Amino acid sequence: MWSLIKWLAMRLAVVRWIFKVLGLVAFLPIAFLLKAVGLPLLIVLAVLALPVVFLLFLFGLPIFLVLLVGGLAMGALFVALSIGMVALKFAIFVVLPIWLVYKLVSWLFRGRGGVARPDVHGPDPSTGADAA
Repeated sequence: MWSLIKWLAMRLAVVRWIFKVLGLVAFLPIAFLLKAVGLPLLIVLAVLALPVVFLLFLFGLPIFLVLLVGGLAMGALFVALSIGMVALKFAIFVVLPIWLVYKLVSWLFRGRGGVARPDVHGPDPSTGADAA
């Protein structure tokens, strides 16, 4: 009986270990995606902030102040890029589907000649003046 319990416990431990390994493998595409987005983002931040740092060195500021202002510049650029990414996500996942549904509905309900059907039926404009 004791050997059966030990065998079952080892079997369950192996199954749990396999699930953990497969779970880690499932996160690899997310890690690669973050790496693919994060490294170019850091390159953009460096390219935009390095001229500021060089200009500050050129003006003769102390190294501590240059590094402080360069770090602030990189931080401000990172905030701007983060807000831009949030706005882009909102535009893609909220605005774009609403706009596509609007275009689809307007395309489904338009008239024959591509002109919207009038809701109010008035006198025929081709007859000229009113009959009264």
